[in-house]
Amino acid sequence: ELKTLVHFMASNLIGSPDQIEVTAEQRAAMVQINLRVPESEMGKVIGREGRIARAMRTMVTIASARHNLHARLEIDG
Repeated sequence: ELKTLVHFMASNLIGSPDQIEVTAEQRAAMVQINLRVPESEMGKVIGREGRIARAMRTMVTIASARHNLHARLEIDG
């Protein structure tokens, strides 16, 4: 469910959602989510001074808390 949320947010930011790769790895109550986007689209995902990336991480944290999990979002280009 968290993977779907991250993919949805990223696909609305960049033009081609088929270039987005989202992986999730769960260890006990911790979920590591990796978002990979093309290098040319990194600016759109990170935003000015990292505001969009911070907002995405906040959304993931809130969504994971509803399932009694702790999630961490990493963004790679």
